[in-house]
Amino acid sequence: MASQKIMIVRHAEKPSDDGAIVGVTTAGVQNPEELVVRGWQRSGALARFFAPLGGPPRDPKLATPQAIYASAVAHHSNSLRPQHTVLELSLLIDLPLTLDFAKGEEAALAARLAGLDTPTLVAWEHEAIPAIVNGVVGNATSCPQTWMGTRFDLVWVLDRADQSPNWVFSQVPQMLLSGDSASPIPF
Repeated sequence: MASQKIMIVRHAEKPSDDGAIVGVTTAGVQNPEELVVRGWQRSGALARFFAPLGGPPRDPKLATPQAIYASAVAHHSNSLRPQHTVLELSLLIDLPLTLDFAKGEEAALAARLAGLDTPTLVAWEHEAIPAIVNGVVGNATSCPQTWMGTRFDLVWVLDRADQSPNWVFSQVPQMLLSGDSASPIPF
């Protein structure tokens, strides 16, 4: 099997709990399951972050994905945010989103991801991202077990070299929008 790379992002910015910042569709219609304006800005920025003009991504830990997964809308979550976070990238590189799994199906998603041999990007809800990583690597010690609720600006990366049984975990700060942090999530 070839080397493997899985990149995971949290969906982009969401509406505030107090309703002061609302989600909107691409047509500007308010929708609580959508990204906020800043989230749509991140979605657009992520397109060139993962598929820059004239070469590979700026961080050598990243790759332009050849598969993109996002959580499907289902009874556990009606959120469109994961899909729309990677929508602009999907359109830019003409790669359809794979929506085979929904929130609550992280174990099945992890099993699928562990068997892929192309660079893969996943957009998911933050509470469940550690479970995806744990499922892929087979332990609960390789990554932080909590994705901080205020962080929308990181990529978690899993790499496995040819024939190696071990995955290597790393975090890549996006540094795309003002206020993004260069610090990883501690663990």
